[in-house]
Amino acid sequence: MIVFLNGQFVAQEQARVSVFDRGFLYGDGLFETLRVANGRPFLWDQHLKRLWAGVEFCKLELPFAPMELREIATELIERNQTRAAVLRLTISRGVGPRGYSPHGAAPATVVMSLHAAPGVDADVPRGWRLATSSIRLTSTEPLSRFKTCNKLPQIVARAEADALGADEALLLGQDGWAVEGTCSNLFWITDRTLLTPPLSSGALPGITRAAVFELCAKLGVSCREANAKPEQLLACEGVFLTLSSLGIVAASHLDKQPLAHSPIADRISAAYSELLISQTQL
Repeated sequence: MIVFLNGQFVAQEQARVSVFDRGFLYGDGLFETLRVANGRPFLWDQHLKRLWAGVEFCKLELPFAPMELREIATELIERNQTRAAVLRLTISRGVGPRGYSPHGAAPATVVMSLHAAPGVDADVPRGWRLATSSIRLTSTEPLSRFKTCNKLPQIVARAEADALGADEALLLGQDGWAVEGTCSNLFWITDRTLLTPPLSSGALPGITRAAVFELCAKLGVSCREANAKPEQLLACEGVFLTLSSLGIVAASHLDKQPLAHSPIADRISAAYSELLISQTQL
């Protein structure tokens, strides 16, 4: 696999980052993960908009303009001769003096890599088993708006889920409301209405989450933000998760208790698959 690293395309075995890089030392950086279909990145503009908002918030100095990053992604896909993949764009502040202060750290480290794309049948969504995590999210954390390289809460939560034989962890806020998964946004159906936690809960403004809102408007499905406790999810008409690498993933269990499956989730999943194809076809 060929990787892009700081202006060069190199074999992944040759891609090396300094042990003094702040991304390695402190998680001082950002990343985006997006699907590649038909040899083209899906929802690139939306991902880059979120990334750039994080770049400005964290005051990172990038050596590449947004249009250059798109050109790099296109060349990386071509060099790897792949039409279906997951693309990860990672940016760290780069090498700097010891200590938390970012002063003197430059230039930024920029990496793009491609990974095998997991397949999901739109007609038969995979059912993920969820496990409620002991980790609690803070709704007032401003960094929750971005995908930062420091994901220790999510890592610990996912480790808990792994130990329980689950596929994903359900993260709650300090008030006990469901917020999101470690790598996914949460949706559930009640009274034929699609619901998802508000961004004010600390949920990531997911790119696929936003796409689902747009699809619901086209499908005539009522969709709005709301709060729910885990026990309410167990009693609802269906639960699914959204993430850029897989799209729509049904949830089959929560804390080993079965969850209902709604045909509304199937409609949205099918519409999402059609969107993926239509927006990446030449």
